[in-house]
Amino acid sequence: MSGPAGMDPKIRRRNRLILTGLCGVAFSMGVLAFASVPLYRLFCQVTGYGGTTQVAESVSGQVLDRTVRVRFVANTDSGLPWTFKAEQTEVEVRLGEPALIYFQATNNAKEPTAGQAVYNVTPDKVGLYFSKVQCFCFTEQIIQPGETVEFPVYFYVDAAMDAQPNLQDVRTITLSYTFYAQRSKALENAVAAYYRAAKNDS
Repeated sequence: MSGPAGMDPKIRRRNRLILTGLCGVAFSMGVLAFASVPLYRLFCQVTGYGGTTQVAESVSGQVLDRTVRVRFVANTDSGLPWTFKAEQTEVEVRLGEPALIYFQATNNAKEPTAGQAVYNVTPDKVGLYFSKVQCFCFTEQIIQPGETVEFPVYFYVDAAMDAQPNLQDVRTITLSYTFYAQRSKALENAVAAYYRAAKNDS
């Protein structure tokens, strides 16, 4: 029986091509897996898919008479010792009209803690037209022990929504936030500063 050394050159060439192709497929799958999360996030931001809201640099220039009711829901993951709530349960706004509302969070822990909010709107199909100009959800939030902080949300529902046939039935929109615990260098510095201050005061 002949070994690899006696293998037909055409067969060896074909095997090399197959092996190269398989390696290329494996590499491509790895790249796609690595990029899938940011690409999916970008896709959601552009399309509003899954209730992902939009980020606006300024308020809308067009305001219509049509109104919608916007409800607010506040949740906190069990790993974050905060009391988190909306100061208003709902507001009624005209399409294109900016609105400013506040959420409130209290840190119930005995040291500084940090949280990052994730958010979405329902029905999901409204995500493309719900724009936030200012929101606490854009950055990590650090709260001192026992401290209560107000978080503003400045938003509008784009007037372009009125031209969409599949959105004519929308009368109520729910904006939901859930805070999750975060660990970061900024939090470590805040905790260290808190204990230094406590030591100096003792």
